[in-house]
Amino acid sequence: MGARRHPPQCRHCVRLILLLLLGASALSAASGAFDYADALAKSLLYFESQRSGRLPHGQRVAWRDHSGLTDGLEQGVDLVGGYYDAGDHVKFGLPMAFTVTMLSWSVIEYGDEIDAAGELAHALEAIKWGTDYFIKAHTSPNVLWAEVGDGDTDHYCWQRPEDMTTSRQAYKVDESNPGSDLAGETAAAMAAASIVFRRSNPHYAHLLLHHAQPLFEFGDGHRGKYDGSVGVVKSYYASVSGYKDELLWAALWLHRATDREDYLKYAVDKAGCFGGIGWAMSEFSWDVKYAGLQLLASQLLMEGKHKDRAHVLERYRSKAEHYLCSCLSKNSNGTNVERTPAGLLYVRQWNNMQYVSSATFLLTVYSDILGRANRRLHCPQGTLGPEEILDFAKAQVNYILGSNPLNMSYLVGFGPRYPTRVHHRGASIVSYRESKGFIGCTQGYDNWYSQPGPNPNVLTGALVGGPDCQDNFRDERGNYMQTEACTYNTAPLVGVFARLLRLPEREADPSGTASLLASYKKK
Repeated sequence: MGARRHPPQCRHCVRLILLLLLGASALSAASGAFDYADALAKSLLYFESQRSGRLPHGQRVAWRDHSGLTDGLEQGVDLVGGYYDAGDHVKFGLPMAFTVTMLSWSVIEYGDEIDAAGELAHALEAIKWGTDYFIKAHTSPNVLWAEVGDGDTDHYCWQRPEDMTTSRQAYKVDESNPGSDLAGETAAAMAAASIVFRRSNPHYAHLLLHHAQPLFEFGDGHRGKYDGSVGVVKSYYASVSGYKDELLWAALWLHRATDREDYLKYAVDKAGCFGGIGWAMSEFSWDVKYAGLQLLASQLLMEGKHKDRAHVLERYRSKAEHYLCSCLSKNSNGTNVERTPAGLLYVRQWNNMQYVSSATFLLTVYSDILGRANRRLHCPQGTLGPEEILDFAKAQVNYILGSNPLNMSYLVGFGPRYPTRVHHRGASIVSYRESKGFIGCTQGYDNWYSQPGPNPNVLTGALVGGPDCQDNFRDERGNYMQTEACTYNTAPLVGVFARLLRLPEREADPSGTASLLASYKKK
């Protein structure tokens, strides 16, 4: 029934059927009863679970302890710190940088709401934990350390990070071994973070720009994909989209951070040859930045700035809106993003929630851009106002938080029912603080990975990979396509949760039915 359109006369029938299928609790949740402040707080807590290095005195996730304290030692550099990307213990530079960019963008757009919720200090800590590491990893203008650890050996072991015995080999990009995508994304992360810290820590903001600018110059001056230089990353975070999107993305973030005209000129002059106004995308991710940079360029246009470059910015806007329309099922020619029968955006089976959270963020930000400009989104299959776009974003978030056929929250630790067997080494093994006895590679697999029960530690705030194309989900530790969580899944939600806090309950939906029907109707 979820795939059909329903005529107006049977809407009350639909509501009754859904009530029977889902239960009153889901209907209440879908009508706006979710505690977005709690979701925001938990999403930021998750990043403390993923910390590598020496944990600070204020560490709130008590089942974690220090780890990776010799990272970089063999290479003669200090690479202690940063984040583990997911359920393993490799520090992958590209997804880590994208995570920090999205956390920073969340604070830039919705810092006041995050502050009002009492979570700004935690958001700044989450960003700084990443940027402190990037400062260390950028050891000279044309050298950036790209990865610590090795995915192949890491995946043979099921250990707590505190017990790690796997390789901590570190890999770098430099003039002879370029990595323009990695350099570009790291420059974008540091530029965006410099905006965040401009008021509270101007010295640190200046330091971040001091690294971001030469990183961009390095990436642009020595072009090449980082997975061509760091071969071990190909099986895990291959740069399928290449590096041109990251260079445009970095240029626009540097322009926003510095207001320097040369960065905007770069993004305008290279818009065509780098695909910025050529690629119409239906995903936005740690690898594919086009939709995000197109939206940044659109923002400049909608603010009425840089009228001398409006013709190119307008073409950026057109591509950004193609992406948004595809998410909203308002494009033609089969270019819409697929949805599950219950209405969740569906891009691919492996960790699909990353695409849901990133799309939801862009939709949320653009709804506010349109609102400020008093404009609407014109798609091939219809026109939508800012409120309708935000309603759709909210429906996606509500699905994540439990308004779905399984009444399952895919944000771990939120609500009464959520995944308890997350594919995550540290969470699935007894805490190091409780049992300091060493747990070896195979011992972890034998005694913990294969256990049928819930994880001993709750990975609070993690957004798991989520359901399949039919809204089905198996909460099994070995089902890593669905039960593994990643930092870049949760990061965009920080801003979205904060924005939804601004909505008065039932603001755009006095009857309490629209959010539910939006979730359960495939357009």
